[in-house]
Amino acid sequence: MRNIILSVVLLITSTTMNGQIFKELYKDFLKYGTVYAAGDISNSVEAIEPTYVLERTDNVYEIPIIKDNTEVFPFDYRYGFGIRKLARFDYERKPKNFYDGTESQLAFTAPTSAFKGLEYQFHFEKERWRGRDFTNYRYFLKHTGKHHIVKVETRQVENINVNYNSAEARFRLPIGKKFSISAGAIVRGHDRAYGYNPIEIYLNETTTDENGNEFPTNYWFGLANEYGYSDNPTTYTDNTTGEEFTDYLWRDEDGNIVAFSDADFRERIFPSIMNEFNGRAWDLLDPWVEVAPIIGFDFYHYKSDFWFHAYGNYILPYHQYIAGEKDFSYLHRNSWGKGGHNNLLKGEQWHDYSFGINLGTKVGKNLGIFVEGEYSKMWDSRLYQTTFGVNYTFK
Repeated sequence: MRNIILSVVLLITSTTMNGQIFKELYKDFLKYGTVYAAGDISNSVEAIEPTYVLERTDNVYEIPIIKDNTEVFPFDYRYGFGIRKLARFDYERKPKNFYDGTESQLAFTAPTSAFKGLEYQFHFEKERWRGRDFTNYRYFLKHTGKHHIVKVETRQVENINVNYNSAEARFRLPIGKKFSISAGAIVRGHDRAYGYNPIEIYLNETTTDENGNEFPTNYWFGLANEYGYSDNPTTYTDNTTGEEFTDYLWRDEDGNIVAFSDADFRERIFPSIMNEFNGRAWDLLDPWVEVAPIIGFDFYHYKSDFWFHAYGNYILPYHQYIAGEKDFSYLHRNSWGKGGHNNLLKGEQWHDYSFGINLGTKVGKNLGIFVEGEYSKMWDSRLYQTTFGVNYTFK
């Protein structure tokens, strides 16, 4: 009997605890959250005018075959789904009657939030743009308290080559009801090899002979040979003047003539070799992760006829890489030159920052003026956008 009573008590206690946990989960995580799925379809860009080329024939002097070479792209599309819970500042308005995952809100960038508590967005999407398929996602989690800010984000936008990961924790100090400052540390990861140009390093490498003469270790035409192109010295004769000159005739790996001189080959063909060389070198590198101190501020004032919101983040130039090959990191972007890497250099620190402003005012009952803008600098990337305008309402 005692065991039965104990079992009933444990069952009731467990049910009560689970119910309380679910209640807290709903209150903190799901309440006011929105699950969504959305997409769009549109026609792709079309050429202003058609383009044509002459089809290759054995006899270049026969009547040519003209071929339509106008690039045609299939229709563009995007579809995505996710769940979000993001607070809006008083001056921010819901852009539509529904969410589709493309919304941009200050919760992502401003240090503090419109309310204290948990915010998040977990978004995944597929898109096709100009005939190319991309996978994008944004996973964002942020908790703001009276004296703390904790934020985790991972984002990928393939069509603009963005792959960004970060996690930060800050101490927050409110000063009055409208102003706050914060300080802490941020960990950031990136796949892109900012500041590292493999082909430049390869072609700038030098060798010195016993007499002190310096010459390239790797010649550009040698790299072209490695990629299957062959060059042969050829004598050309000007039929009008009889003048003769020698240059190099270039063929691809199938024996097709692709250029009639070194200058022509370097201008038209070699850039693709350079880009392929860089791509292969970058693929060999592991992603980087670095940590640095971060500070920020946030000032927010709102009235129905006037609002002003200014915020900023500054990542101090004390970056320390904790993953990835340090010599190829952004810290050593200027350590490469003739002869390879300068091992005597400890690396060059840098400044990253972002700031924004939102200002709006109503002049009388009819006239409204607004200015919104944000600017950010992260490694070699600079992103900015500005919106401003005047609204006049007839009454």
